[in-house]
Amino acid sequence: MAKKPKKQPGGTPATVTLTAAGTAFTVHAYDHDPSSPSYGEEAAEALGVSPDRVFKTLVADVDGELTVAVVPVAGSLDLKALAAAVGGKRATMADPAAAERTTGYVRGGISPLGQRKRLRTVLDASARAHPTICVSAGRRGLEVELSAEDLAGLTGAVFAEIGRAA
Repeated sequence: MAKKPKKQPGGTPATVTLTAAGTAFTVHAYDHDPSSPSYGEEAAEALGVSPDRVFKTLVADVDGELTVAVVPVAGSLDLKALAAAVGGKRATMADPAAAERTTGYVRGGISPLGQRKRLRTVLDASARAHPTICVSAGRRGLEVELSAEDLAGLTGAVFAEIGRAA
């Protein structure tokens, strides 16, 4: 299990949020390769963690409202399932600039935690199958490991089957 949180010098908004909440978490850093085609798969490989335990944070537009989807990097997001999970009709991927502006993070480093504006969040139900999962800690090359239940509690996320296997 993750260790008790420690103050991270120069922490990201995500790690500051976790520390302030007293949540158990572990930070994992790796050297990000800017030429990597997939941030999430790069993280899984660099950390030696199964891709079904590393989750990517995607921002979608559901009926005009930005919504966060957290799904395993081993698959993709089912936009119809995401819309249904929040009672919407139609979902599309958000404009990257709008996602960055709203969350306060850059693409490839968007964390579901510590966002500038708290957005509705849906966490793929498969996260519950693991004692801990990894999500972006708020910048490329930095992941945070914590329990799915803690992540859901801190973000107000609902669990739903929104991921599609690769």
